[in-house]
Amino acid sequence: MLEFDEVSKSFWTGQQRKVILDRASFRVELGHSLGILAPNGTGKTTIINMMAGLEKPDEGTITRTCRVSFPLGFMGGVVNRHTARENARYIARLYDLDPDYVEAFCRWMAGIKEYFDMPVGTYSQGMRARFTFSLMLALDFDIYLIDEGMPQTTDTEFNRKAGEMLKERLTNTTVIIVSHQAAVLEKFARSAAVLRDGKIIMFDTLEEAKQLYDYEAQG
Repeated sequence: MLEFDEVSKSFWTGQQRKVILDRASFRVELGHSLGILAPNGTGKTTIINMMAGLEKPDEGTITRTCRVSFPLGFMGGVVNRHTARENARYIARLYDLDPDYVEAFCRWMAGIKEYFDMPVGTYSQGMRARFTFSLMLALDFDIYLIDEGMPQTTDTEFNRKAGEMLKERLTNTTVIIVSHQAAVLEKFARSAAVLRDGKIIMFDTLEEAKQLYDYEAQG
């Protein structure tokens, strides 16, 4: 379970205070993947980072009674001067997993060939996305966090493999995905919520959430 209880978060932009969450409360149970619809600029990434424990709330509590992943594409913990091999083995040890398995899985999934043994700092954006997504799938989590869907790469083979692997994980794990597009959520979740005025409004179906989201956009 992942639960937000009366959570508030805001930032000072230099001119005004931008409210991300205002005493928001909601719960995600294992086995019930959730999509959150939020317009651009409203703090989607901040909310995902709070779920992962990368950012702390100003007020309220966030409770995790299960293993929650780092966000898809998050590069924290990956050291640029180290190779993908070195990073994979190091992070495997942090999560008490077999370094040989994590290295082999990431090498196969990322498909970046000789670059796997080169410093991550030399990678293109696409290669970095492929490695970090591969690393996330190699680790064992109960809830996977996704910000705006699949990594943006031009490699069709990677996109196919990653999509199939993520679909397989959905059979025994839970996904929380945040996006400004309802079509992105359809691939991962049946229930959905809308971020509105700092609150997370929960709905049983994506279609119900989409109706409110579209109405707010038109208004």
